[in-house]
Amino acid sequence: MEEPPQKPRAARYIEGRVEQKGLRPRFAAAVIASVWLVSIVVFGIIEHLVDPDSFDNIWLGMWWATQTVTTVGYGDAVPSETSGRVIAMVLMVGGLSMFAVVTATITSAFIARAQAERGSGRDAALQQKFDRVAAELKTVGEQLARLAPPERSPSEGDEHT
Repeated sequence: MEEPPQKPRAARYIEGRVEQKGLRPRFAAAVIASVWLVSIVVFGIIEHLVDPDSFDNIWLGMWWATQTVTTVGYGDAVPSETSGRVIAMVLMVGGLSMFAVVTATITSAFIARAQAERGSGRDAALQQKFDRVAAELKTVGEQLARLAPPERSPSEGDEHT
């Protein structure tokens, strides 16, 4: 049988870190920011190669990519070629998605922490109530056992039928 291809070192590191410590907002934000920093460099280089008239050097391409991914868009550098505009659309959608994911991750962490804090106090109170009810049921059962006449075996007392 053919072995599956081994994952890149970065993917293995991220998976190991998430398995070990869980997905924390700070780590998620760092991973997303790192991916987008690399993307800015890559998209800047690609834009320079695709549209050299508008982006005469790689730095200008990276400046444009930074403006685009952060949705600032000063307008001082814009692609003039159709292929450059398609790349810009991908980068814009990616930038919006990045901010949505970062915001959702951080919000989720705050909500989970608040629920855990509220839930732990509520769970303790419910456990106390459950323990009280269980003790009362035990007491009632013991009292019923003392009040009930002893059970007769089926062979003992069916003389009157």
